[in-house]
Amino acid sequence: MPNQLSRRAVTQLVAVMGVQCLFAPARAADEPTEADVTRQAILYDAAAPTGGNPKGDLNLVVFFDYNCPYCKRSEPDLLRLVKTDGKIRLVYKDWPILTPASIKAAQWALAAKYQGRYDDAHAAMMAIPGSKIPEDQMRRAIVTAGLDMDRLDADLQTHAGDITTLLRRNLAQADSLGLQGTPAYIVGEYRVTSALTYDKFKHVASDARARQAKP
Repeated sequence: MPNQLSRRAVTQLVAVMGVQCLFAPARAADEPTEADVTRQAILYDAAAPTGGNPKGDLNLVVFFDYNCPYCKRSEPDLLRLVKTDGKIRLVYKDWPILTPASIKAAQWALAAKYQGRYDDAHAAMMAIPGSKIPEDQMRRAIVTAGLDMDRLDADLQTHAGDITTLLRRNLAQADSLGLQGTPAYIVGEYRVTSALTYDKFKHVASDARARQAKP
């Protein structure tokens, strides 16, 4: 089952994101627009980290939080599917909705992208078991993964506006899809709102491909 979050809690965390935890203040130009929540935007946001086969025949979008134990439980099976299948394009949607520390973790992961180390930062924080992980423990995990922390901090400052905008866009996309908690997956035409095992991921991917093949 996913980590459920009430609409009130989402609203409160949006306020936290906008006022306390993100470096860049909200500007009208940063606010998500109707174009930001189209299917094309969700699948092909140029700022969103991706994995798997960039030319794959099936898109798999994952909305996750670094404090979501269900996300962490299903992550190895998700990555196993992407590796064994070989034709899946994986799209990461950092969706920090559970705690303020989740927001900081998402910021660090997205800042790591600028030194080509998003995957390493992501894997390091997803490997921490449990929920309500404090910021300092997440940062230690990133350090252990070997990232250049001086550059990470500098990139977080330099690209604060872009990171803020992406996180707001991810939030708007999740809201447009009616998502209520993490993890959530978009597999082809299917929306899945629960953690999956490898066999279930494989089954959903097969069904999604079959649906795509129908005229």
